[in-house]
Amino acid sequence: MKPLAIDLFCGAGGMSEGILQAGFHIIYSSDINGDVKKTYLNRHEQLGLYHGVNTYYEQADIRELPSSKIMESIAGIEIFSGGEVPTIDAIFGGPPCQGFSRAGLRRKDDPRNTLFKEYLRIVNDIRPRYVVMENVVGFNDTKLDGYVGVTGCKYKEGTLIPHILHEEFKKIGYNTLDHKILDASDFGVPQKRKRVIFIAYLDGEIKPKYPEAKINEEDKVTVYEALSDLLLSDKKHSESLSDYQLASRLGRTKTLDGDTLPSNGHIYNHEFASHSAAIKERFSLFNEGETCSMVKNRIKETGINLITYPALLNYCVKKLNGKYNHQTLIDKFLVGDVDEDLLSLLLTKKNNRFKLCKHKPSPTVVTLPDDYLVPIENRIPTVREMARLQSFDDSFIFLGKRTTGGERRKHEVPQYTQVGNAVPPLLAKAIAEEIFIALKKPCRKDNKLVRSI
Repeated sequence: MKPLAIDLFCGAGGMSEGILQAGFHIIYSSDINGDVKKTYLNRHEQLGLYHGVNTYYEQADIRELPSSKIMESIAGIEIFSGGEVPTIDAIFGGPPCQGFSRAGLRRKDDPRNTLFKEYLRIVNDIRPRYVVMENVVGFNDTKLDGYVGVTGCKYKEGTLIPHILHEEFKKIGYNTLDHKILDASDFGVPQKRKRVIFIAYLDGEIKPKYPEAKINEEDKVTVYEALSDLLLSDKKHSESLSDYQLASRLGRTKTLDGDTLPSNGHIYNHEFASHSAAIKERFSLFNEGETCSMVKNRIKETGINLITYPALLNYCVKKLNGKYNHQTLIDKFLVGDVDEDLLSLLLTKKNNRFKLCKHKPSPTVVTLPDDYLVPIENRIPTVREMARLQSFDDSFIFLGKRTTGGERRKHEVPQYTQVGNAVPPLLAKAIAEEIFIALKKPCRKDNKLVRSI
């Protein structure tokens, strides 16, 4: 049997894709949200992994998930019927990162900051041979006050989370590697996405290592290499696919029978947003690699001719309620004589919008679709394009609402969010492969040299 893995906080399944690609059998997975459950179960059924037959999925809040229930659930699936459940080889997981993220306000008392304690509780109870934990880089410099660990140890005020984590693993019988920041673009992902990785292993097991970068800086997969076949204005490239596009279409993740799962020409989750003429003209103001603030500064310095943006010009005049007529507004923008209010009217108050560069990897994929604009075309990316930037196979289908907003974002996890929250599968694969290599090496148990798998 393949080595057995558990994936906690699994989301839609980005980490799981990489675990499977590395050769593991995922025997149990869990997440709190019902939207991601639909996507996750559908994907695993595509691959021949069926709940209750050869794997188990639990929708649960990890704070209310006893370790005993996890093992009972695993013991109850058909492939272990009447037999003993073997040792779990590895547990993977990435506790929700919003409490650690540098992108937003961080609070020491954010309840999400201690979800990794629940992760450690389950590790301590189940005793997998290897543990992998993934999180945002902001995890490294987050401090906690008065944290009490799984063994009851209380840490002093302002202790850094990485220190707590290394100490906690040591107290429950695990060795740890020094935590390391990995960049997904080093492993074939067309995205500069940095994540901190922690790896732990039980006393007596072979020491694993972190994966080495597989791709030189100049050879990294670019946005264009990832997306050109999906762009409506560049269909000539559909007949000459890049290696990355070909792999995305043919599939990287194998079914339980050992076959890859091609998309067979179907491009799922590729619905385009319906942009008005004014919005398209607004997006056309961006050059590749520009943010809103960069566009604003350029307009102030060199001006723009609003005559070439008629829909946007009419929109601005209407919103100004007679303060400026068409010609006055044209004249002001032509010489850059504009204040912040006029610039915000032209571009909206959103300052973190960014137009992707064709010939570079993307920055970190996020959960809000209108944070990015695709190159060449004046629109936001589709779910499929975001998934390509994350290294999901084209056969991976995201279910549920495409997007949502307002208060609903607190409870709903639409397709864009499922993609943005995921661990890039190719990054997860590189990490899981190193655990697989360590598992294959002989180790000494009871004074005997034995092969692990």
